[in-house]
Amino acid sequence: MRREPVCPKCGGRVRAPGLPAETWQCAVHGAVHPLQPVEPPGAETLAAVSRRARVPVWLPWPLPVGWQFTGVARAGDDRAGGRAVAVACSGPGPLGGTGELLLVAEEPGVGLGARYAGLDTPDPGSRLDVRRPPEVKASAAGRPTPLWHVGGAPVDRAVFAGEALGVWLWAVVWPERSALLMYDEPGLADLRDAGVDVRLVPCGALSRRLLAPWAR
Repeated sequence: MRREPVCPKCGGRVRAPGLPAETWQCAVHGAVHPLQPVEPPGAETLAAVSRRARVPVWLPWPLPVGWQFTGVARAGDDRAGGRAVAVACSGPGPLGGTGELLLVAEEPGVGLGARYAGLDTPDPGSRLDVRRPPEVKASAAGRPTPLWHVGGAPVDRAVFAGEALGVWLWAVVWPERSALLMYDEPGLADLRDAGVDVRLVPCGALSRRLLAPWAR
């Protein structure tokens, strides 16, 4: 695992702020919020990311029976705070086998959610047709939140996106058939709030999805 920040859009090397630029720089994408190295899942890691985040840190709460928190990734630095946060969890799939869910909250243009979704654009863009009724709904921090299916993703996953608390909310589910989880209108808690004690969140093995966001 690489232990230095990378570009959230392409995984390439980034240059730290300094002369001549005051922001993190990717040779391909210019100014970016760097994707920090993924840490093993644990209550202390989750609490630290939540304290620094400038966007929601979403987790289904309560977790479905048998599900566990399996890691968190963030884009941003200590100066600017987390501008995108991806939380992974996994457990028994509704149709058998193991299901995995990745929830990403991010400011527009960061590009982390799109990369986990397997897309080549930073935001959903035209792949999100909000003129149609939303395919699924969630309750994000107690607020009804519509989520639309995002087209163009690899066939091994289902991708939904919408807006919650003023930023993008992505839900990426593996395998595609485990998307049935999203049709039960899951309740999502923002772990920056005091409503969830992160010490009570069950932890599992680190998700390989977090480690390889560019894998198809």
